[in-house]
Amino acid sequence: MIAPPAGARLLLATKPVDFRKGAHSLAALAAEVLGADPFSGAVLVFRSRRADRIKILLWDGSGLVLVWKQLEGSAFRWPAIVDGVVRLTPLEFAALFDGIDWRRVGAGREIPTPSAPA
Repeated sequence: MIAPPAGARLLLATKPVDFRKGAHSLAALAAEVLGADPFSGAVLVFRSRRADRIKILLWDGSGLVLVWKQLEGSAFRWPAIVDGVVRLTPLEFAALFDGIDWRRVGAGREIPTPSAPA
């Protein structure tokens, strides 16, 4: 699992992109289409048409980092294909990256502490 930097915004581009694009082309796409600054430290997640591959782009302070992952025998769980961007929590990002349906991952509920009988 790739862990995003602490406090980084996690942005998921919901519209599929041409997977022949490299880091600089994806950075330009993020700026033009998503309105996101690719050099801000945000983690940008792009999907392929078949939903079995993702590319993750981030600026680490010294250069662009591009991570590419393909699932074997299954597909990533994606929101409906529309124009725009979705913000993910670190937990949702981890689930997406591992091929788990990220929509089913939510903040855990606090278990109430039992009170002592009076």
